[in-house]
Amino acid sequence: MKNHQFKQYNLQEWMQDVIDQLEFKAPTPIQQKVIPAALRKENVIGQSHTGSGKTHAFLIPLFNQLDLDKQEVQFVITSPTRELATQIYNETKKLISYAECGDQIDAKLFIGGTDKKRTIEKLNNQPKIVIGTPGRILDLIKEGVLDIYSAQSFVVDEADLMLDLGLIQEIDEMLVRANEKIQLFVFSATIPERLQPFLTKYMSNPSYFHINDHYAPETIEHRLIPLRHREISDVITNIAKLINPYLAIIFTNGKEAANKLHQELQEKGLTTGIIHGGLKPRERKRMLKDIQALKYQYIVATDLAARGIDIKGISHVINAQMPKEESFYIHRVGRTARAGMEGTAINLYTDDDKQLIEILTQRGLTFSNYDIIKGEWREVKAWDIRTQRKKEGHDVDKEAWNKVKKRKKVKPGYKKKMKYQHNKIKKQLNKKKYKK
Repeated sequence: MKNHQFKQYNLQEWMQDVIDQLEFKAPTPIQQKVIPAALRKENVIGQSHTGSGKTHAFLIPLFNQLDLDKQEVQFVITSPTRELATQIYNETKKLISYAECGDQIDAKLFIGGTDKKRTIEKLNNQPKIVIGTPGRILDLIKEGVLDIYSAQSFVVDEADLMLDLGLIQEIDEMLVRANEKIQLFVFSATIPERLQPFLTKYMSNPSYFHINDHYAPETIEHRLIPLRHREISDVITNIAKLINPYLAIIFTNGKEAANKLHQELQEKGLTTGIIHGGLKPRERKRMLKDIQALKYQYIVATDLAARGIDIKGISHVINAQMPKEESFYIHRVGRTARAGMEGTAINLYTDDDKQLIEILTQRGLTFSNYDIIKGEWREVKAWDIRTQRKKEGHDVDKEAWNKVKKRKKVKPGYKKKMKYQHNKIKKQLNKKKYKK
């Protein structure tokens, strides 16, 4: 058996073997915290950003706790979108395929957009592992064909997105039908105040782990481009001529903006896909398949795609429109620079975005300022140049007053003379700064 740091958890031998085959050498920060707590049967709140390894933080201990002799639902994993649920299901299938006892472990995926009647017909027995979207799982429970009362553990993934999409009510209805002693895992990039009533209702003395090892990957370069009065599609076409990305994801705020930009970029000759919540299930599935097959070099997306969907090989993130909140910016740019790779985030901004840029700067992000002039990148004035000038002007003003000679005896017209002296010194200081 290979020597890896997961041995410290005293997992079952077959589970250690699965980890060997996954080629995991050391647990990520979220895994270091969650796995031991999960094995101690504690309720867990895990706060970490996309790409932190949280899926295996719950899959590893849950698999380890499976009772192979019992053919009943043993754990339930809920996810807010079909894509995210499918992604977790695919990881689960991989673990099953690596396990020597894999023929004794069955997992079922229940998501909307599929034929419910066929799903019910194919559900011959209770699967050990249930994965899916809250609405469809709840439907099957209400139909009496799925029983989750036997489940020992329940996972709520991307809880803040569950809240935003109004799915917490369905989670609530499921947990009412579950064993009151069920172990609960709640994972979320942010823990908004509106989530607290749910957490208080279902979690007694939870272990709370906030992994903030990086605000955003340090290997990302953040570029700002002033949009001014130009068309977004024109600016992005110019960017495309210079970056030639392996794969670029272009974010907009909302489905209408995504559809419009997608059409315009296609008309300009860019091979562009699109992914957002407004696509029909079949379209979404086909689009994701095409994206994974690298059929497109550019993908126009809404924030839905920033929430955990693992699209491999994104070299560039382009914010055609800056998001309204800082957490969304971090989600978006987190799609690139995965697994230690480098990435670039290119942001088209207007005056309305300056407040967000200031917040991100205060949090430690460094932005470089560029524009495309005559077909090449050119460094331009900083986004906050006016503020800087104002600040510099204030500093010079203060320095000039400090140099003005204060008179012990005040004579008529002294204020006028001091003001004259101040202005003279200020001019000299500004000249020196200009020469520098």
